[in-house]
Amino acid sequence: AALQKLRGTSDLSAELEELLAEQAAVQGQRAKSPWELLQSPALRWQLGSVVVLSSAMQLCGNDSMYFYAAYVFQEAGIPQDKIPYVVIGTGSCELITSVTCNVIIDYAGRRPLLLGGYIFMAGWAIVFMVALSQQTQISWMPYLSMACIFAYILSFGIGPAGVTGVLPTEVFDQMSRPAAYMICGSLLWFNLFLVGTAFPFIVKSLAHFCYIPFLVVCVCTALYVWFFLPETKGKSFLEISEEFRKRNFKTQTRGGFYKGPEEIKTTTL
Repeated sequence: AALQKLRGTSDLSAELEELLAEQAAVQGQRAKSPWELLQSPALRWQLGSVVVLSSAMQLCGNDSMYFYAAYVFQEAGIPQDKIPYVVIGTGSCELITSVTCNVIIDYAGRRPLLLGGYIFMAGWAIVFMVALSQQTQISWMPYLSMACIFAYILSFGIGPAGVTGVLPTEVFDQMSRPAAYMICGSLLWFNLFLVGTAFPFIVKSLAHFCYIPFLVVCVCTALYVWFFLPETKGKSFLEISEEFRKRNFKTQTRGGFYKGPEEIKTTTL
């Protein structure tokens, strides 16, 4: 009854069947600890994917955009007493796009939103650095810098911000999800601390080109998503697990490819 109220429909047969199938798949297992998750070869690619994406959430430089916001808005001619409200507006844009992402995620898919978000962020980072370097020479460059700040934050909100938190639920089973979320949460806070500590030194060393490290993170994350992250849209947990299982156990042996202990057992029988 609660699930029917949540979904707004009475036909839940497919979802209930998927839930029961997942329950049967983990029958007799106990919840894994973070250390067990790190040691499990059957979860190597799932863990690697959420580690990469959770780290990129902070290392992509989205929060650092707020560092420049007040300076850029001041150069664009916005009155000093209005700048705090414009900065709040940038945060509101991130909130609105994150909510929008959760609305369209089942239609657009996870990979396109992640890919598009990081690719657009990489592009806007390049434009932003060029605009900062020319801000004192060309009169309209501050307005371009201001547009880049909004565009960067919007790109982050519509893709990485809305999708990254969903993935651990979709790629880990019920026994692994708590540990996976613990690892993801720890990485988020650690990398936020890392960026906050390192960014002033990056600005001092690279000046207007301080976004080069974040540009590299965005490009590398987009490449990882393109080559290694399967699409989870419209797939059951068991289908997603099967894709990752093939990748986790695809190691060469003398007789061909070893795909896991279950297949050896089946072959032996």
